[in-house]
Amino acid sequence: MLRCAVADVPFELLQKAKAEGHSKIARGKTKADLKRLNKNRPMEISSKKPVGRFRDVMQTSKRVIRDPRFESLCGDYDESRFKKAYNFIYDEQLPAERQELFKSLKKAKDPELISEKKNEISLMERQLQSERDRRKHAEKAAEQKRMERELVKQGKKPFYMKKSDKRRAALIEKYKELKTCGKLENFLAKRRQKNAAKDHRYVPYRR
Repeated sequence: MLRCAVADVPFELLQKAKAEGHSKIARGKTKADLKRLNKNRPMEISSKKPVGRFRDVMQTSKRVIRDPRFESLCGDYDESRFKKAYNFIYDEQLPAERQELFKSLKKAKDPELISEKKNEISLMERQLQSERDRRKHAEKAAEQKRMERELVKQGKKPFYMKKSDKRRAALIEKYKELKTCGKLENFLAKRRQKNAAKDHRYVPYRR
C-alpha cells in the first residue's frame, strides 16, 4: 500500500522527507491544483502521465480558408468589370509574346523546338481570336439591349430573342464572315470531318 501511495511522488520530495524524518509524505498536485489561472496559459501536466501523440501543444485560433468566388466579403462578381480590368492580357501581353515567339522561331534550327514554338503560336492565335469573337458578341448584345430599352421608352412591347435564335443568328453571321474571307470551304471541311468522327464512334465493330 505504501508503495502505491508514493508512486506518484517525485524522488526529490521522498529524499527531503526522509532527511527530515517525516513519516507522512504529501502527495502530488491534484486536478484542482492544476487549473490554469488564465485560459491562454498552458496547463501544467504531471510528467508521470504519458503524452498523447496528437496533443495540442499551442492553442491557436482556427484557420479559416475563404474562396473569393463564393465569399460575400469580396463583393459580387461583375463579368464586364473583370474583363475590362484584364483587357491588357489580350491587348498588350499576348501580342507581344507572339512577336517574341515569331522572332525566336526564325532563329531556331532544332526541329523539336520549331514544332513546339509553332504550337505555342497557334495556341496564342486561337486565344486572341476567341477573345475577339467574345468582344464582338458582347458589343452586339449590348446594342440589342440598348435598342430594347429605346423601344420600351417609346411605349412599345420589348422583344426578347431566344437563345436558339441568338445561336442561329451568330452562326449565320459567322458563315458570312468566312465567305467574305474565303475560308468557308476549309471550315465546312473541318466541320464535316469532326461530325464524321463523332458518328464513327457509334458504328458497331465486327467481332
